[in-house]
Amino acid sequence: MKLSRRSVLRSTAAVLAAPALGSVGSFSSGLVASTGAAAQTGNWRHGLSLFGDLKYPAGFKHYDYVNPAAPQGGMVREIAIGTFDSFNTVVAGVKGSIAQGTELFSETLMTTAYDEVSAEYGLLAEQVSFPEDFGSVTYRVRGNARWHDGKPVTADDVIFSFETFKANSPFYGAYYRHVTKVEKTGDRDITFTFDGPGNRELPQIVGQLPVLPKHWWEGTDRNGNKRDVTATTLEPPLGSGPYRIRDFAPGRTIVYEKVADYWGKDLNVRIGTYNFQTIRYEYFRDSTVALEAFKGDQVDWRSENSAKDWATAYDFPALREKRVVREEFEVHNLGIMQSFAFNTRRDKFRDPRVRRAFNFAFDFDEVNKQLFFGQYKRIDSYFYGTELASSGLPQGKELEILQAVKDEVPPEVFTTAYTNPQGGNQQVLRNNLREALKLFADAGYEIRNTRLVNSKSGEQLSVEFLLGQPTFERVVLFMKPTFDRLGIAMTVRTVDTSQYVNRLRQWDYDVIVASWGQSLSPGNEQRGFWGSQAADQPGSRNLIGIKNPAIDKLIERVIFATSREDLVAATHALDRVLLWNHYVVPQWSYPFVRTARWDRFSHPANMPKYGAAAFPTVWWWDEEKAAKARSRT
Repeated sequence: MKLSRRSVLRSTAAVLAAPALGSVGSFSSGLVASTGAAAQTGNWRHGLSLFGDLKYPAGFKHYDYVNPAAPQGGMVREIAIGTFDSFNTVVAGVKGSIAQGTELFSETLMTTAYDEVSAEYGLLAEQVSFPEDFGSVTYRVRGNARWHDGKPVTADDVIFSFETFKANSPFYGAYYRHVTKVEKTGDRDITFTFDGPGNRELPQIVGQLPVLPKHWWEGTDRNGNKRDVTATTLEPPLGSGPYRIRDFAPGRTIVYEKVADYWGKDLNVRIGTYNFQTIRYEYFRDSTVALEAFKGDQVDWRSENSAKDWATAYDFPALREKRVVREEFEVHNLGIMQSFAFNTRRDKFRDPRVRRAFNFAFDFDEVNKQLFFGQYKRIDSYFYGTELASSGLPQGKELEILQAVKDEVPPEVFTTAYTNPQGGNQQVLRNNLREALKLFADAGYEIRNTRLVNSKSGEQLSVEFLLGQPTFERVVLFMKPTFDRLGIAMTVRTVDTSQYVNRLRQWDYDVIVASWGQSLSPGNEQRGFWGSQAADQPGSRNLIGIKNPAIDKLIERVIFATSREDLVAATHALDRVLLWNHYVVPQWSYPFVRTARWDRFSHPANMPKYGAAAFPTVWWWDEEKAAKARSRT
């Protein structure tokens, strides 16, 4: 489980598009599950946590990490890359390019606490209840929850939202596929029934459902046309959140304005958050232009994902004058797999030996030294950076789980600890290339006239790297001489965001740069990442096209884990089998979020452990700092 709300809504921009260099992703531990304590229906509670107790009791005043007296007002200008042509979150990842910031007006039943692993508290819902067997869950909507037009948020809105998202969103369709029925069981109560007991996660991930206004979507627009919830739209949707869309220029700018009579402004989970009067997103075609805009004081905040730029591009007057501040925030809760990902739907990438050979051709150590100033570490797990990452050889409960799929997984799972090839000098590179050629030969390729060709067809092995950002070109082009030596015909194609997203929806690519963020409590979302059913769903996160019965079985072991120990063991097993199938060439990661900002803002003294920068959620406009940071004429 566990993609943050923002992560889901950015599926067409940050997930389907290539991440920036050195990205550690934007995922938080926002998805959670039910408590470990037994509960009967009617045992209402204010929040939920997976395998543990909640930090905050019923009736708590506010989160510990916020400033409840934070000044209100001011504006923050943020960067968005690419373009947008839709505000409709239902079809995000399927149709159109979703706008940044839609989570500011679209709310969920529950919301995340940034200082707990896998905990949620009531937002639109005031209470939640579920039975001992986790076979269903009932949410009770707050009586004072209101849409921006003043109408109440109702149980019918929740039912409409669930049915709409499940029918039209590949992500939510997979996420909630075990929810078989939803019904109104009280004036403000909605009960979700599951297809079986034991899925500890389902009661809580239902709480992550974005709630839509049924009356608005079933109504007509200003021209009298009936709205279509399955189509893209640039009509600002009705929301219930702290902000509404004030104005926008399609593909260029979106301005969100705080709602003066926001129903939840005094709610404990909202106090001290969303303190800015205005949040503005400026769109840029690529991060290089965005950086120059930041230097020119056209935007206020930048998350820097390029090691090169972090090391070399910030020597400008405003930084030396301390009007611009650089700060790193440690990431505690994020596992990451960032990689060159193969499209295994194409015949030439179906053999794992071919995919493994590409890893031997990638000299990460040299790339890290020459392009990244030695800042990165090589990723060697789909859950890199967490206790969920496998290592060594399987033992104990993990070994027991793997024995159940022994005949369906590579034998190395049991005999060899997974490692990436080491590089860094010419002799090692030559050895790696010899190993790559051996793997290609075993897979049916041979060298003819300096070209690596299929032994039967005589067709040269070719590969196109499809990119959504030009910043990644230098990495891929750095690899080209090596591919030339191997006799592989390599091309690089960089396209704009819309074309990139469309090609991904149609599975029209050889290799892309893709990343999957993982929280500390994985679960149902793993089906969407690696499950067979998701492989043929346009817009799904199974970008690789994995259809592997053993992986399907291991995903179920993760989802139905009954203790933290079982969850860790099952995740280790899943990780190990994914690695030994060589679906990707792992890239690199960095355990901090690098940020730069014009010094106009302040944040709490005790930042939340699992929120990284948590910008702009818990920050506020600081007038004294802003006066000092104003551009000089």
